[in-house]
Amino acid sequence: MTTHPTTPPLGAPTGALTASPEWSIAPGRLPYALALETMAARVAAIRNGTAPETVWLVEHEPTYTAGTSARPEDLLETRFPAVAAGRGGQWTYHGPGQRTGYVMLDLTRDHGTVRARDVRDYVRGLEEWLIRALDRFNIRGERRDGRIGIWVADKARGTEEKIGAIGVRVTRWVSWHGVALNVDPDLTHFAGIVPCGIADAGVTSLHKLGVLATMEEADSALMAAWTEVFG
Repeated sequence: MTTHPTTPPLGAPTGALTASPEWSIAPGRLPYALALETMAARVAAIRNGTAPETVWLVEHEPTYTAGTSARPEDLLETRFPAVAAGRGGQWTYHGPGQRTGYVMLDLTRDHGTVRARDVRDYVRGLEEWLIRALDRFNIRGERRDGRIGIWVADKARGTEEKIGAIGVRVTRWVSWHGVALNVDPDLTHFAGIVPCGIADAGVTSLHKLGVLATMEEADSALMAAWTEVFG
């Protein structure tokens, strides 16, 4: 990809989509603090018209991140670094085996089914994006009233577990942060927090559900589902 002077490199472009947004995949495992720095620079460049809108796919080193509504008591163990993320939401975990998708869009204009200057509609678009990506693996992802994120229900046991998290920030109508899809993370690492402030539900992943997808296959599903929602 072309690197702009005010924008740190995000990784190799995928070449999957030629129109906006630009898609990039960060190599290796990225420290969370570097992701925050890189996103902030890219958001400023998008706002200034010197960089394209971007979807940045990342795999992080193990980290607990706190949204603006996170409660200190919901950090149960400091197994890993705990970082204030600046996004909405509460505590979540990022780490190997989880695909984080950072979405940096100019929300002053429409994007497919998502209306301009409508943050609630944008969040719903992110939810729909994950639902449609999961559908490609024959997994039914579901919304829950009052609970941001995507859930998988086990009707036989009467339980539900979270497979995708969503946390966003919007700065002068440019979005950043985004989604996290559990492909094959170590799910025991979530025990160090109360994920998203919800103590009575667990977490799951593609692999736990018997879908042994690679990260590359998860990326392909995310890219294919994108155009159905965001155009």
